Order: sequence, then C-alpha cells, then structure tokens
Amino acid sequence: QVQLVESGGGLVQPGGSLTLSCVASGLIFSDHVMAWYRQFPENERDFIAMINGGSGTYYSDSVEGRFTISRDNAKNTVYLQIDNLKPEDTAVYYCNAGLAISNYKSGPYWGQGTQVTVSS
Repeated sequence: QVQLVESGGGLVQPGGSLTLSCVASGLIFSDHVMAWYRQFPENERDFIAMINGGSGTYYSDSVEGRFTISRDNAKNTVYLQIDNLKPEDTAVYYCNAGLAISNYKSGPYWGQGTQVTVSS
C-alpha cells in the first residue's frame, strides 16, 4: 500500500527556516506528482505547492515566495523548505501524492501530517 511519511516539523522562532520531508513508498515515485498542503485549526487543507516527476513546480499565490518545493526521485522524497517563518504559518503540513494533481484537486494519497509551530 502507498505510504507517505512526513517529518521535520517542530517549534521554530519567527524568521527562522524549516525543511519538511516526505518519504513515499508503495508507488512509482517518479510517476507521481507530489504536493504539500497545510491545515489551520478548524479549516480545510490549503494547497501550497506541487512538483511533477520532472521537477516542474507550481505554487499557490498565497505563499509569497517563501516556500520551495523539491524532490529527490532516487530517495522517493519530496521536500518543502519554508523561509522567514511567521506565526501565521503555524499549521499541520501534509504531503500528498497522485498521478494528476492541481491546485484545486488533490491526489488520493496523504501522509499523517507534521505540526509546524512558529512562536517566540
């Protein structure tokens, strides 16, 4: 079965940086589009960015250029680097995978999420 396992979340001070990782198994990684979402309390999950097998990327307009998505197909891993973290970035961050993902349609596979808390 497909498994997505996120890591790298935690407590970070405002202005800091963080890199989240998501390791995928049970799928042909290079065939899948990978994406990151985040969920604020009592809200739906919001699309952040996606990357295809050839490392083409697409970002939500809301992330202001502070987020960088990348992938390593040899390691079955997708990353999300977040720079200049702000308290409003506090959320649970989820990895998502599918053969066809867009900013309004997620893939069928989700990780368990990793909490990012930005606070001094």
